[in-house]
Amino acid sequence: MNNIIIVTGVTGQDGSHMVDYLLKNTDYNIVGTVRRLSVSNHDNLKHIDSDRFEKVYFDLNDNESIQNVIQKYKPKYFINLAAQSFVAASWDIPVSTWNTNATGVLHILEAIRKYSPETRFYNAGTSEEFGDVQYSPQDESHPLRPRSPYGAAKAGARHLVKVYRDSYGIYAVQGWLFNHEGTRRGEEFVTRKISKGVAKIHQSLNKSQIVQPITLGNLEAKRDWSDAEDFVDGIWRMLNQDKYRQDWKDNGSIRDYVISSGETHTIREFIEESFKCINMDNTCIHWEGKGTDEVLYFMDDISYITAVVKTKLVTINKDFYRPAEVELLLGSHDKISKELGWRPKNSFKDLVKKMVNNDIFLLESSP
Repeated sequence: MNNIIIVTGVTGQDGSHMVDYLLKNTDYNIVGTVRRLSVSNHDNLKHIDSDRFEKVYFDLNDNESIQNVIQKYKPKYFINLAAQSFVAASWDIPVSTWNTNATGVLHILEAIRKYSPETRFYNAGTSEEFGDVQYSPQDESHPLRPRSPYGAAKAGARHLVKVYRDSYGIYAVQGWLFNHEGTRRGEEFVTRKISKGVAKIHQSLNKSQIVQPITLGNLEAKRDWSDAEDFVDGIWRMLNQDKYRQDWKDNGSIRDYVISSGETHTIREFIEESFKCINMDNTCIHWEGKGTDEVLYFMDDISYITAVVKTKLVTINKDFYRPAEVELLLGSHDKISKELGWRPKNSFKDLVKKMVNNDIFLLESSP
């Protein structure tokens, strides 16, 4: 086997963190795959300066490019972190979501089977596969009950991974990754939308400019949020269970694992925690109204009755509600902690603070 790891989706949050982790913790050469686009989106890779890293063009919707890359490199590991990963968009482009997140995985598995059967394969799974949850916290035994085309495509990919593992003996795993965020999260995701919005409000207030409120959808959806940088270590451990599991010699069956923080927070909590990062707590911010009429205000006086000026910070738009909402996601990382020794390192508050501070820095440093 070549001393090579292929990582797809390296321009995204997870892929770029995975490259950083592998360059720091292994001596493998890393091949990062990118789609050919008319506009470059390689900002997450600008900091990488290593002769052990190279980029190649690759598209999950192009079976020929998948076969060519696997046949050429015959990697020791193939880590698939590329996806149509924006859940809300999956209702608008369900076929594209399925082709990228499920059919693309099938093409990878077939190419590994034909050209590089010793390759260890990881496919990014998601808590959205659990969807309409039956119990909490969700663990590896929870049934798959997706409520979005995105979740359904990932659930389909999971079955394919298991089929190829059982049928052909391929080392193939798909972890259930609960929500994980960070400074490289795309701006279309609600967490980054909040952190960047708060940074802009902070800047506007400091400059006595008009504040543009953040417009969001359902504030009561509960998510299990973690730091994306914690998760790449869990992925690596899943790919090397023979090194981490004490029972491997007695029972070498390859297992899938849940990676999560083990706690859940509403979007409302994420908002409030973000404003605390700019010294706005419940003494100066106040929710008013209900449902789609609810608004978060900044008050110029501690007394809501005597306050003269109220500045809108957050408003609600029903267009941002999902057709079918996943109301609660809460994962149990007990199994991966016990068997592979993985545990989350960064807290919810630390994650929010890091994201808000980073967006403040980016605004202040921009021309």
